[in-house]
Amino acid sequence: MNRPVLDYYRCPDVHVDFTTGSDRPSELGYFSFGTDTVCYGRATCSVRATRPDAGLYDAARDIEILGPRVCLPFDPQEIIDNFLHERYTAHFREEGSLSHAVLRKVYYMLRPHMGLSLRTRLQRIHLRNWDKIPFPAWPVDLTVDRLQQRLLALMMRAAGVTSLPFIWFWPDGFSSCTIVTHDVEHAGGKDFCSHLMDIDESFGFRSSFQIVPEERYPVESSFLQSIRDRGFEVNVHDLKHDGRLYAERAEFLRRAQRINEYARRFGAEGFRSGILYRNADWYDAFEFSYDMSIPNVGHLDPQRGGCCTVMPYFLGRVVELPLTCTQDHTLFNILKEYSLSLWKRQVDLIRKNHGLVTILIHPDYVMEPRAQAVYKGLLNHLRELSADGSVWTPLPREAAAWWRQRSEMRLLERDGSWHIEGPGEERARVAYAHLDGNRVSYSLEQPVVASSRLS
Repeated sequence: MNRPVLDYYRCPDVHVDFTTGSDRPSELGYFSFGTDTVCYGRATCSVRATRPDAGLYDAARDIEILGPRVCLPFDPQEIIDNFLHERYTAHFREEGSLSHAVLRKVYYMLRPHMGLSLRTRLQRIHLRNWDKIPFPAWPVDLTVDRLQQRLLALMMRAAGVTSLPFIWFWPDGFSSCTIVTHDVEHAGGKDFCSHLMDIDESFGFRSSFQIVPEERYPVESSFLQSIRDRGFEVNVHDLKHDGRLYAERAEFLRRAQRINEYARRFGAEGFRSGILYRNADWYDAFEFSYDMSIPNVGHLDPQRGGCCTVMPYFLGRVVELPLTCTQDHTLFNILKEYSLSLWKRQVDLIRKNHGLVTILIHPDYVMEPRAQAVYKGLLNHLRELSADGSVWTPLPREAAAWWRQRSEMRLLERDGSWHIEGPGEERARVAYAHLDGNRVSYSLEQPVVASSRLS
């Protein structure tokens, strides 16, 4: 039951068992794990709330460490999966689901005839009171990452170690990772792609362009090749971008088959759904290497929720690269902000937690000078942050490929030191988690760790 921690950290198994009581109820609910970490799932604690903003019972008080055994009042895999798959949102998505579905269908039928101003007004009405949503935490939610750290701390305490090696999150010792992505929604945005590549290149970035295969604009092979020839990446963006991809299972499967065909035709490894509509439990129908459709926190998206982590993770065989920063349309048209303050705050929080900074900019919405100036300011800020070589700035496909390689690596002790074996091992680094009370810190130094305490 300690598998979630071993997979997250890629650390050696210290032979500590996480166990749970057999009397966990069938009802799902909210509780806390420490004072600042919300959990959703089944737990043996007697008080479980139906809302995350209620006074939550702290399940940490029910944890026992009995030798090499950690007795938990919940299954950590279930709790983490409920966040990564956004299953905690099911109870409030079902409320008014029929009326929401009808309104969504009507909206997307009329959307081609609406101007941006009208669409924005309707979106603001839909998103009213977004700032009152108590969970996930705005503007960046770290619930899963804090939960993993606390589980690691419990595992280390039970094993009697204060330092534990693991495979560092990013290659070559980079502290964090930044990817830049562009969703091309309309013909005007498509025409602006070449200029957007010029902008990205001028700040030293290569990015990905997500292309809508059907109905929005012609997709010529020469257009796709022009993106690839400049070292950028082509991905698939939905099928029709009509808000209907996940509306009904049978239709989704038909569309997913066509999307997979376009992926092969485009030579695309990645996918992002239109309007960030998503259902992680259906991803097995896709043939992509990675997806970029799940936000970290989705308060300002039509489908609310969020995966509550700043790290990539697996959904079956698909690597999820979560959208961790607010997209440009939301910033400019919903929040009416033309400054870097929100983006800088999000980037700072993500970098402090060694996570993935994902930027989403639409060529459709940065053509006008004011928006373009803000985007250039963001790129300049990201360039300054990466000037010391601590931030990795790959293409999305490279970030996903690394995460897949890391998942296949093993940490082995040989001749009194730790070594990494597996595909991509030459870029991997050994790091250490240090236990100080109930807190965990990281370092890339290699202190001497007594191997007998880890066996």
